[in-house]
Amino acid sequence: MNIKTLIENNTFETINLGDDLEKNIRIPFCCDLLSIAMGKAPADCAWVTVMGNINTLAVAVLADVSCIILAEGMTLDEPAKEKAKSQGITVFKTDLPIFDAALKVFNLINDFS
Repeated sequence: MNIKTLIENNTFETINLGDDLEKNIRIPFCCDLLSIAMGKAPADCAWVTVMGNINTLAVAVLADVSCIILAEGMTLDEPAKEKAKSQGITVFKTDLPIFDAALKVFNLINDFS
């Protein structure tokens, strides 16, 4: 699955469209501790977190994640919104809990209903 497919599915609200909507998403990854995400987030993952700040975007770039999904109704603060735009990072948001958001991504990737 790619980012474009995730957008077309209308599962999450788009906060920022990144530069590469064809970028592959191969797995969801859940983590709120940035230092752990920096070392363990798999490349091409959909990172599900509640951390909506500029440091989250920096970790996303370092880890080469496909997109960020902010769960639990969280959103980006203003500096982070500007950074997402300038860095071309796709960011979504949802009111779903972290696990449920990740499960939605997992089910879409694996074509489960």
